[in-house]
Amino acid sequence: IDSGKTALARALSTTGSTAAFDRAPQSRARGITLDLGFSCLRTALPPRLGSAPGQLQFTLVDCPGHASLIRTIIGGKGGGGGGDSPAGIIDLMMLVIDVTKGMQTQSAECLVIGQIACEKMVVVLNKIDLLPEAKRQSAIEKMTKKMQKTLENTKFCGCPIVAVAAKPGGPEAPESENPLGVSELIEVLKSQAYLPSRDPSGHFLMAVDHCFSIKGQGTVMTGTILSGSVSLGDNVEIPALKVTKKVKSMQMFHTPVTYAMQGDRVGICVTQFDPKLLERGLICTPESLHTIHAAIISLKKIQYFRGALQTKAKFHITVGHETVMGRVMFFSPAPADFNEEIQENVFDFEKDYLYQEEYLSKDSNSSEENKENDQAGEVQLPRQQWALLEFEKPVTCPKLCLVIGSKLDTDIHANTCRLAFHGVLLQGMEDKNYVETFLPKLKVYKLKHKEGQVERVMDDYSVIGRSLFKKETNIQIFVGLKVKLSTGEDGIIDGGFGQSGKFKIRIPDGLKPDTKMLLTVASKKKSKTGKGDATKEDENIKNDSAQPVIISLLFKRYVFDTQKKMIQS
Repeated sequence: IDSGKTALARALSTTGSTAAFDRAPQSRARGITLDLGFSCLRTALPPRLGSAPGQLQFTLVDCPGHASLIRTIIGGKGGGGGGDSPAGIIDLMMLVIDVTKGMQTQSAECLVIGQIACEKMVVVLNKIDLLPEAKRQSAIEKMTKKMQKTLENTKFCGCPIVAVAAKPGGPEAPESENPLGVSELIEVLKSQAYLPSRDPSGHFLMAVDHCFSIKGQGTVMTGTILSGSVSLGDNVEIPALKVTKKVKSMQMFHTPVTYAMQGDRVGICVTQFDPKLLERGLICTPESLHTIHAAIISLKKIQYFRGALQTKAKFHITVGHETVMGRVMFFSPAPADFNEEIQENVFDFEKDYLYQEEYLSKDSNSSEENKENDQAGEVQLPRQQWALLEFEKPVTCPKLCLVIGSKLDTDIHANTCRLAFHGVLLQGMEDKNYVETFLPKLKVYKLKHKEGQVERVMDDYSVIGRSLFKKETNIQIFVGLKVKLSTGEDGIIDGGFGQSGKFKIRIPDGLKPDTKMLLTVASKKKSKTGKGDATKEDENIKNDSAQPVIISLLFKRYVFDTQKKMIQS
């Protein structure tokens, strides 16, 4: 906030678009950019990008810096699906830093979003006019070194860092003051420019950031095309309102056009539509977006987020253009599949998945099942993890879109990153009754481990057990399940025994002689001390008595199985 982004956009741009430069009344009053301002910068085409003399146009998007509005940015970045990265249309990011303050919490959050949403960055150190001239150069060098250190472990390591004063003397200074360093910055931008690969195929999807009416023309929606293309006369849907309209005319930066495609900034004019109904949101090819109540996503934790990501926790989930509260449940591949190849953009419903109490990371308390595959205390982490998101209210979004989970209720002044995870939406659930209709297809299981002990021997092929079930448990549903004795024998639960939760175990291969002896000794001692009050002597006998024989019952149960069946491999 207040690092001079709007002033920089103004200094760079030659053509302001409708949304540019803090037009919104509440924005002007607060002196803060509340909305994405768009403008453009045109320069001569660098020879390396083409031989013909031409112009290179940069569309500048002035993004709000304050974190409560971070969702505006994520929404505006839109998930166009397609291409390698779900963000699709951001070609380069300029991170604007107030040279007198350095990195702030918000700069760090913007850096995180940058790493998720784009491939190239330029750091701009602004407000160098506030540094006393004598010390200016050394202060800039010091801050440049500091920034290089900060970026060392990010994908932007080694990116250009440029020092400028976009509006020397601050907002009150006369317009005649020339900006410092801006022409050098334009040269750096030209050196970083590349011809992005845009794709006109696929469904048309546009992120609308402004909607207003023009007398005698109709209603204009301006925005950025996230995917596909649009032509005059096409029908477009406003999915949030379930309304379809015909494209009457189009403009790009005040020039009429008949066609526009992914990455273009365009104004689309339709008739008989009240602009108040849509300030910002998505428009698309009719029927191409879905409205979902829950989703399966593949995800990664954001390394700067402090604390664990717990199953059942609530996060602010930003998906498409909306941010809603949602509850998460994390799951991983079954332990044997931890090293399987990552499946991009698809989810396999045939496979079994292991329920996790939290997202597994180097510092998480790994659950019992995962500890079993630790060799040397090294926690094994799966190559891919997923989450089931359940939204508090339905969201409308493209099929494969960027998802970001954050804790936006954290205090903004607490110096901590509030973005927790990012991922890709793989499967949305459109049915309101997805719990009954859809979730049973999702094979996420929990491993259950119960222990009891052998009470006494009945004969060579059966024993009586206790402490495995509560008194009120219906033992019938456990009949036929396999158990293992701590002495090595395999057994099968045969049925209940008496009323107090005891049960009978059949040992198909018979008890080992040692086990039999152990159990006979134990039960003899028990019957001896059972008479009258236990004296000191009996205590000693008790302490000497053999270790009890433990009965282990292991099974898995699918979280969404309505019958709660117990399964043993």
